[in-house]
Amino acid sequence: MSYKTVSANSQTVDKKWVLVDAEGQTLGRLASRIAFLLRGKHKPNFTPHVDCGDNVIVLNADKVVLTGQKATEKQYVRHTEYPGGQRFTTPAELMMKNPIKVIENAVKGMLPKNRLGSELYRNLHAFVGTEHPHEAQKPEKIDINTIK
Repeated sequence: MSYKTVSANSQTVDKKWVLVDAEGQTLGRLASRIAFLLRGKHKPNFTPHVDCGDNVIVLNADKVVLTGQKATEKQYVRHTEYPGGQRFTTPAELMMKNPIKVIENAVKGMLPKNRLGSELYRNLHAFVGTEHPHEAQKPEKIDINTIK
C-alpha cells in the first residue's frame, strides 16, 4: 500500500468566506482563532507555504472586550520615521478613533512576518456594526468558540 502526501497549491485550494461575530468576544482569543482560519490550519490539506485559508469577515469590531487593565495600560507603538517621531496609543484611544484597527493589529501580529503573512492579512475584512459589502460571496456564519 502506497501513501502520497498531498500538498495544496493555488489551483487546488478551496477558499471559503466565513462570517464571525466579535460581539462580547475577548480580543486575544478572537484574534488567535481568526489567524487560525486565515492561515488554513483547520483544513486537512494545510500547506505551510501556501495561502489555503478562508476569507474572514468580522462584524461588530467595536464590541470586542479587553480584560483587566489592557484598555488603558497596553500601548501600541509606531514611528513616523522622523527624529523623535515615536507615538504611543492605548487600545481605549484607538477604539474611539478606529475600532477596526484593534482587531487588525492583534490578528496581524499572529500571522507570519513575510510575504505570505501579508497575503493572508488581505483576506481579513473587519467592520463596525452588522452590515458588510460581501453579501454576494454568501459567507457562512460560524461560531468562533467552536474552533480549536
